[in-house]
Amino acid sequence: MLALLVRSAALVTGTLSVLAALGVVQPAFSQAPPADPAKEPVLLGVSGPLTGPYAQYGAQWQRGFDLALEQVNTAGGIQGRPLRVQFEDSQSDPKQTVAIARKFAADPRIVAELGDFTSAASMAASPIYQNAGLVQFGFTNSHPDFTRTGDFIWSNALNQAEEMPVLADYAVTALGLKRIAVLFINNDWGRTSKDLFAKAAKERGAELVGAEGYLADEKDFRSALVRVRDTGPDGIVLVSYYADGAQITRQLREAGLAQPVVAAGSVYSPKFLELGGAAVENVHTTTPFFPGDPRPVVQGFVKDYVAKYGVEPDAYSSRAYDALLLLATVIRQSGTNRTAVRDGLATVKDAPSVVYGSVRFDPQTRRVDKPLSTRLVVRNGAFALWDGPKASN
Repeated sequence: MLALLVRSAALVTGTLSVLAALGVVQPAFSQAPPADPAKEPVLLGVSGPLTGPYAQYGAQWQRGFDLALEQVNTAGGIQGRPLRVQFEDSQSDPKQTVAIARKFAADPRIVAELGDFTSAASMAASPIYQNAGLVQFGFTNSHPDFTRTGDFIWSNALNQAEEMPVLADYAVTALGLKRIAVLFINNDWGRTSKDLFAKAAKERGAELVGAEGYLADEKDFRSALVRVRDTGPDGIVLVSYYADGAQITRQLREAGLAQPVVAAGSVYSPKFLELGGAAVENVHTTTPFFPGDPRPVVQGFVKDYVAKYGVEPDAYSSRAYDALLLLATVIRQSGTNRTAVRDGLATVKDAPSVVYGSVRFDPQTRRVDKPLSTRLVVRNGAFALWDGPKASN
């Protein structure tokens, strides 16, 4: 029996030696030493749409992230450690964002998360991030309830409760519209925005004469536009994304509705101009970021972006760029511990921002204190600063 065991051991040893020689098994003494944690990347998770109906937004995010990463890492990263992004495609689907949140929460390398694109998709995952003690930074999430899940949920997006009064100021006070019809995407973001706009417009002396909801995958809006026409509005407000906003504007112009159109800032994208063509001429909107802004911090960013990509940045690439640089600033100051990132967001002051100039947060609402917004109009096929007292048809 002993002899059999010895022969078996010799056979196993010989087999391992052959496998080692072939490179299939590495002897223990030749294994690489463990990586130096001080040089390991600092990893941020991103949940966002790279495919599906909102893929263009994810593509714009990616450009902003890549430029910011290049600049952060050229400047030494995070105390000598490179900053990296792990971008998971969610299609902005709540089911996907929940799965991604669980993945990120379980990965100790992830020190903070950015995204998702829509508030509904982000909010579905918020309890997971909160329970894991991992910051969820929603840089496009304007729903007023987004940050209410808990102290690990933050946003530098303009709150709907702030954005809709700004839009109402533009439509009612600046453009003089008094009888307004609203078309809105029938999801949580769209319904909330519509209600907030209606309240703000009424407070400014305007009347909401009609409100038509539509589904995200809807393509034919003619029936809704007939009902809008019959209300006799002197202006139309869109609570839409760029694709549906462009399609609605095309169809309302085809239907002979020539009233001024004022759209939520979510249409501010080159794709809105591309998809809408001549129909979106004179459409009004607002945005926190515009590349024509003369501020030096904006012009420096625009110069770098154009040099890298050959096109000007838009609202979503600039927001992604801004969000990543902000988190890099916070992590440098406060550390890579997940809780330290949360605490750093509460205390950061006057962080540089191409969107807002500088950023500090209200630690109670976990949103930017006193955000900026700019009025735009489509002129000659491009977004331009609005400088007139009245809309032109």
